[in-house]
Amino acid sequence: MEIQIKLFATLKDRAGTNKINITVEEPATVADLLAATEKAYPSLATSLPIALVSVNKAFAGKDTAVSPGDEVALFPPVSGGSEDNELPHPTYFAVTTEPLDIDAIHAHLSRPEIGAIVSFTGFVRGQTQRDGLPPETLFLEYEAYSEMAELKMAQIAREIWQKWPLVKGVAIVQRIGRLDIGENTTFVACASGHRDQGVFDAARYGIDRLKEIVPVWKKEVGEDESIWVEGDYRPTEADN
Repeated sequence: MEIQIKLFATLKDRAGTNKINITVEEPATVADLLAATEKAYPSLATSLPIALVSVNKAFAGKDTAVSPGDEVALFPPVSGGSEDNELPHPTYFAVTTEPLDIDAIHAHLSRPEIGAIVSFTGFVRGQTQRDGLPPETLFLEYEAYSEMAELKMAQIAREIWQKWPLVKGVAIVQRIGRLDIGENTTFVACASGHRDQGVFDAARYGIDRLKEIVPVWKKEVGEDESIWVEGDYRPTEADN
């Protein structure tokens, strides 16, 4: 059978394309697919041991079965608007190239019972001062597996409500494309009736969890080099 694999960030660059087709015998697992991919694309050999795999927008393990028609993606660890009618409280999730309109996002969460909205906003900084990265950043390029990203944002909201039941609204936004110094990159907001009902901790959890499980990557572009930033956290099937 032939399986099409979507590639992101480092893997896309090394393969020279964002999609590849791999032939494996049935029945097949993710491990079989990775072995066939390494054989067909030697340029990916160094990336595959640490690559994450998703099957039908869920994190997959080596023993996960793959079948014809499955949507499979390969990507490095995550670098650090839609409405879901099944969610119990107001939400706003988006992966977008557009600048943030924070007032409009707050409006998605505002209700008569809401008295506090706590938010975190990330920005592009010019000096990273991290080993292996350009000493001075000219701009960032963000890329996302958008369809899976919004599903994971909804998952984060559910996790927040489980930990902080008094939080009544969650917004998560990730910008993609070229972002210059001083532009905002990420936005997480949590709403509740009062400031002492967990919204500060929930917003912190939201941005930390986004960096762990939402498939988004950034490329640091400097004067002489550009480098994809890969995270240390490796999601497993338990993160679904």
